[in-house]
Amino acid sequence: MKTHRMVCCLAASMLVALTLLGCNRPDAKGVVPPIVVGPKARQANVNVPDVKFTDITAKAGIKFEHQNGGFGQKLLPESLGGGCAFIDFDNDGHQDLLLINSCCWPGYEEKDKPAPTLALYRNKGDGTFEDVTVAAGLNVSFYGMGVAVGDFDNDGWTDLFITGVGGNHLFKNVPGAKGGRKFVDVTKTAGDLTDNWNWPTVKGAAFLKSDTPIALPSSAAFVDYDKDGLLDIFVCNYVTWSPNYDLTQGFVMRGLDRAFGPPGTFPGAHCQLYRNQGNGTFENTTRQAGIEAFDEFRKPVGKALGVIVCDVDEDGWPDIIVANDTVRNFFFHNQANGTFKEKGQEAGIAYAEGVARGAMGIDFGEYRPGRIVDGKYKSGQCAIVIGNFANEPDTLLRLDNPKRMLFTDVAALEGLAGLSRVSLTFGAFFFDYDLDGRLDYLTNNGHLEPEINKVQASQHYRQSVQLFWNTGEIPAFELATPEKAGADLHQPRVGRGSAYADIDGNGTLDLILMENGGPAALLRNEGMPGNNWVRLVLEGNGKNTNRSAIGARVTLTAGNQVLRRDLVGTRGYLSSSELALTFGLGKTDKIDRVEIVWPGRDSTPQVINDMAINKMHRIQQK
Repeated sequence: MKTHRMVCCLAASMLVALTLLGCNRPDAKGVVPPIVVGPKARQANVNVPDVKFTDITAKAGIKFEHQNGGFGQKLLPESLGGGCAFIDFDNDGHQDLLLINSCCWPGYEEKDKPAPTLALYRNKGDGTFEDVTVAAGLNVSFYGMGVAVGDFDNDGWTDLFITGVGGNHLFKNVPGAKGGRKFVDVTKTAGDLTDNWNWPTVKGAAFLKSDTPIALPSSAAFVDYDKDGLLDIFVCNYVTWSPNYDLTQGFVMRGLDRAFGPPGTFPGAHCQLYRNQGNGTFENTTRQAGIEAFDEFRKPVGKALGVIVCDVDEDGWPDIIVANDTVRNFFFHNQANGTFKEKGQEAGIAYAEGVARGAMGIDFGEYRPGRIVDGKYKSGQCAIVIGNFANEPDTLLRLDNPKRMLFTDVAALEGLAGLSRVSLTFGAFFFDYDLDGRLDYLTNNGHLEPEINKVQASQHYRQSVQLFWNTGEIPAFELATPEKAGADLHQPRVGRGSAYADIDGNGTLDLILMENGGPAALLRNEGMPGNNWVRLVLEGNGKNTNRSAIGARVTLTAGNQVLRRDLVGTRGYLSSSELALTFGLGKTDKIDRVEIVWPGRDSTPQVINDMAINKMHRIQQK
């Protein structure tokens, strides 16, 4: 894309650039909508459980602070990072922790400090973590954003794909010193996985004057889209950007200094799809696979921040749903022949209440579990959840008809719309934090502008997490207050990425919360006494199924409960939660049946009866 494509957007966006308020984004006429404050929690008869989250960051040995490279000019990428992942990189059964860092801009390095790097913490299994960044070969500095985890070469060891401004990175998990493991950057030999921009040699003022446009990558996901047993890579690109274009737009907050520019003033960008060729290399199949999406002027329309892989029509082929910021969301429907068709508008995914929202984090799950009623199976209800910008409610798209692929926005019906409206949501995912069998919902929130409260009293730079407990009734979601979930969880943060994992082997799902330009927070779930659970680690055969089993569907029957979980490598925003699957069982003490549909071309279910509860099971594909 040439620089003049950026310039052509300037006239249309000038009014927005001059009136940017920073919280509510202006409409097409430059008008900022009023703040609408949602109602308080409103189900007086609902007893949200007491499940506290305790901050154990310091006790666990986590010493990480995200660096966004800001030096006062407010370049757009500074507002976006960073991501995180739970990954058992050494296969010892303990979930390790990877934290993604950005870096200083060229020419603005801090001379008296070492360059910021990624951080890998090995879970020692005793409640503490050891910093193994250097030993694992991840003490590398680049402008990192998001992370995807998966075993791309089917050798039984989980690898990493990390998106970054100026270049993405593929790290292969290989043997290290003294029997350990380390990661080797194989990007240069893996094919075209990144943009070609002469980033490292651009210095100081020359960097700020750079007009060379690049796509800003955000989230990424491993997905076996052609079902050949090899994990492919899908990359979200946010906008087409250059430092000089950003700095010459005159973005300001009313009465204050420079502000971060809104996405509407930057050209869109195509997402990218890379097919795994099985020999350590990837082929860019974006165009031939149908991933490119255009506006009415045949320009790239996407402004992608979040991605979730799911099988919407339950045909066994993975589909891809993309959360776009201020433009329509995408639903890439897998055609089972190596191509996709974008069907967001037909499916009811593209817009919420007829308009595009500022979408960031995204997830998919069965938020209403299936049940057996009078001896017959009654299917559950799945939904897409999307975290949106300030003064926009989160979106909850219920899948009403899988075969016809039709969704309905039920955020208001299910209790999310009013309560989620004020927060600016980045991290967003489903998880069962009290192990009652129902998927709850968590958002990691934070604004872009440090001084936003000076122009909008209802907004704050640092914002609290929102945790919604699934009631099992209508409405489905009720806000868990600090009194119920703990003050540590609700500490204000400039929230971005987030992920969950069971870090101590007790079945409860613990949290990592990332903060833009601030410290990461590790929170232990103190659990719901008396609730049972089971955890599954799946291993594909590495032939017609990827070894990570990404794309597998597991259905568990326990009494009259029928619970479904899908194994994905990326969810939320820039982040990857553990690959292990957790099923909360509540007071049920017996599992009748577990059915696994592996993600390869053989859809014959693998069935396990009478599985023991309250333990981890490692299941290999037969």
